[in-house]
Amino acid sequence: MRALVPGLLAIAATLAYGLLGSQQFRNLVARSWDLGIFTQLARAYGELRAPIVPIKGDDVNLLGDHFHPLLVLLAPVWWVWPSGEALLWTQALLFGLSAIPLTTLAIDRLGPRLGSLAGGAYVFSFGLQSAAAVQFHEIAFAVPLLALALTALLRERVRTSVLWAAPLVFVKEDLGLTVALLGVLIALRHRPHRVEGVALAGWSAGWFVLSTFVILPLLNTTGQYDYTDNLGSPLEVFWPPVKWLTVLMLVLTAGVIGARSPLIWLMVPTLAWRFTGTVEFYWDWYWHYNAVLMPIALAAMLEALGDRRTGRAVAWWRRDAPVPVRRIRATAVVASALVTLLLGSAMPILDVVRPSKWEPTWRAEPAAAALEAVPDGSVLAVDITLMAHAVPEHEVQWLHGPNQRVPDCMLSDHYAFSWAGDPPQDPALWAQQEWGTEYRTVFEDGGFTVVCRA
Repeated sequence: MRALVPGLLAIAATLAYGLLGSQQFRNLVARSWDLGIFTQLARAYGELRAPIVPIKGDDVNLLGDHFHPLLVLLAPVWWVWPSGEALLWTQALLFGLSAIPLTTLAIDRLGPRLGSLAGGAYVFSFGLQSAAAVQFHEIAFAVPLLALALTALLRERVRTSVLWAAPLVFVKEDLGLTVALLGVLIALRHRPHRVEGVALAGWSAGWFVLSTFVILPLLNTTGQYDYTDNLGSPLEVFWPPVKWLTVLMLVLTAGVIGARSPLIWLMVPTLAWRFTGTVEFYWDWYWHYNAVLMPIALAAMLEALGDRRTGRAVAWWRRDAPVPVRRIRATAVVASALVTLLLGSAMPILDVVRPSKWEPTWRAEPAAAALEAVPDGSVLAVDITLMAHAVPEHEVQWLHGPNQRVPDCMLSDHYAFSWAGDPPQDPALWAQQEWGTEYRTVFEDGGFTVVCRA
């Protein structure tokens, strides 16, 4: 059981999240422009170039947007499978792999049944499901690193934990604060390893300062950190109520009892910048921002519940307490699973088992034909709908972007949300007015229109 279940959960999660990604990709589901952006980054790394991403603007280096040099690991992925769909499967694999160390630890501490349930509740948690549903993001690399670091820490392998946690600063700049706090916890709670804890805290805090205030502005085309303007007043941290709902869901994911563990404090840096932010997506449960909190939630719960193999059981629970320790553990694990189950049909992973979701969209053939109508290597201005699909064969920019280059062609989608319900009736005329040169229509079907320079 100890060896079999973690691997099976990893395979199941990888297949489920990967199939969800393929389903979305082939049915032209585009939650945002992130997949297009990261596909363009992967192509740049695969071609051994700097991560210049024209989708965000001419000469925009994505390392000046967020600090994620670890994404250079996408280069081999691009060599094998040059497609945005490959990124979705990569994320699925990383989420699946993160279940192995945590589920193994859960089985060791809680026993085969509860441990397996805890591992399943983790790998199909709302945080990972919602992250998969909104497609690829750099935090995919943070999830297994956090899982490995926290598992090692709970196994008293502190130096191993430090080594797994250290690279997190290269996934995204704000994770430097999370790792710094982990270093502080190690220094305070594991005195024989105080030096390692202090070193980790200094390493990560230093990278947070260096990346946020030096590297990002230096590589940014405007010479600043782009997300400072997204921060509001600290007085707004506790409002609106959706923030409290998110916190409640996180506490339940930690089995409620996980709130007793000092590890739960590792959530604070992420929640702090999200809740002081003015972007509504930051506050809710349904986006990718909760993915990095899922390993923390399970690790906190496992620490608070203690280890069944020790005589101490739940260390803080009196032996003469009226509620048996096993019941406490079972209640906590069930609570962790219920927070996702109660969301019911809102959970995106269920789309994988819905036959209707696998039926090809009527726009699939027109979309393929529209892409085929654009000459290979063209500078292409495109809507978000086919942005990621277009990256492998074209020099892609967003048709609503700030680019100065005049595109060779434009591929517009009549139904794209970026038109805000008011698409142009004559895309060729719209393109001519936008870029000051004459365009003619070369393809039109299924809501897609391709216009190219005359």
